[in-house]
Amino acid sequence: MASKDRILRQKEETRNNILGAAYDIVKDEGWNGLSMRKIADRIEYTAPIIYEYFSNKEAILEELTGKGFIKLTKELQIAIDKFEKPEDQLEAMWMTYWDFAFTNTEMYQLMFGVQMTCCAQRCSAQEGPYRLFTQVIAEVMKDSNPSEDIIKQKYFTFFSVIHGLIAINIINKSDILETINAQILKDAIGGIIKSIQ
Repeated sequence: MASKDRILRQKEETRNNILGAAYDIVKDEGWNGLSMRKIADRIEYTAPIIYEYFSNKEAILEELTGKGFIKLTKELQIAIDKFEKPEDQLEAMWMTYWDFAFTNTEMYQLMFGVQMTCCAQRCSAQEGPYRLFTQVIAEVMKDSNPSEDIIKQKYFTFFSVIHGLIAINIINKSDILETINAQILKDAIGGIIKSIQ
């Protein structure tokens, strides 16, 4: 039994090494620089070993996408837990979302297709952030008894503004933009929260 556990641990470790190498390559060379051969070279395995774990580059991208959404969901939950009032939770969540995008830029690009094609396959982890945001939006709006469609619309209003600002900043890195981003972001979040109360 112990040898089976050891084999499973080694397989999981190799899988994680492959994913870590892929992400490191992307940080160094961008998404276009990623290839199965480069991953194999980075971890000093042969390409066929990589294919034992992932059928192709798309499978690696899908796995990284899922890991990104899981990480974002955890960070959003931490932001929620810091506040009692849903309005404060919502502001903290969007600020956390913003920080995630710039702390994990390459991952964000993959997850949302900024300057690259994101994975065609949807993963269940993608629902985590949406579910958390809509729960808190519903709590902010509870006095007006909003329908699910209204809550969804408000979520996409927030998402469009925040994601748009993030995409602009990823594509056009500029010191001028950086100096006004915090205020634009706070104004946008504050304005939308006021509109749904």
